[in-house]
Amino acid sequence: MTRAPPEPEAIITEATVLEDGFKHTERDVDLNDLEDKEIGDYLSKIRNFDADFSNDIYLPTEKKTLLTNTINRLERVQTYVGHGNFNLIGFDEMLFFARNYSEIEDFEKAELDLLEEIFFTDANQYGFFGEKVTPELTSRIPIPDVVKIHGSGHYLLKGSSYNLYEQIRQDVGKQLLLTSGIRNVVKQMHLFLGKALQSDLNLSKASRSLAPPGHSFHCIGDFDVGKIGLGELNFTEDFSRTEEFRRMVNLGYIDIRYTDTNLYGVRYEPWHIKIA
Repeated sequence: MTRAPPEPEAIITEATVLEDGFKHTERDVDLNDLEDKEIGDYLSKIRNFDADFSNDIYLPTEKKTLLTNTINRLERVQTYVGHGNFNLIGFDEMLFFARNYSEIEDFEKAELDLLEEIFFTDANQYGFFGEKVTPELTSRIPIPDVVKIHGSGHYLLKGSSYNLYEQIRQDVGKQLLLTSGIRNVVKQMHLFLGKALQSDLNLSKASRSLAPPGHSFHCIGDFDVGKIGLGELNFTEDFSRTEEFRRMVNLGYIDIRYTDTNLYGVRYEPWHIKIA
């Protein structure tokens, strides 16, 4: 039986956080330290990312309708601009489209307040310990800095991201495909809010599967790869069992940001290629 969500006055209640030294670090957990209960509990969370834990943090239940309405409006923006372009638009552009097109309609103040609250809340409070790589809500990637990947509906940053993807695909084979590239704050916000709704308002559970908006390295160059025909299983550990993944490992192309002992507070992501 899952724990009933608390009903705090604010978006976040107090949460247990790891001791100093376990935050914002690039090293993984030393598996020799697993007898330490705190590390063991932490690893249990990221390895059982889709479970509910007693100290998880929830969005107040009275905000569920507001959350749903906000997601629906974001989806109308996405439908209007197209799924590929939705990866690129910034917050100000989103507001422009909503304000000027009746298919979307202007964001209500409560919806904007929710978007700002989610973005500016310290994600450490609900268990995500990665750095905030995009600190401004209105940050966006200039269009001239990206290149569209044919047949994928996604974009990559020119330079290291694009060059690495092309090299991997050339050496690993054409069964490899780009499953996600550049994602601006608006796209990451839409994904995170959707995950929070799917998780019954459990923000901690959502953050174990998806970096909160502002914390995603997709905003600065990281990208996801998969195998043609694998579908949604590309975003599970099943991808790590494919021949394409093994080839990438053997060729030295894999630098996984979210290993199965990472200290970001997020699940293992073998499909996520680290750039910076």
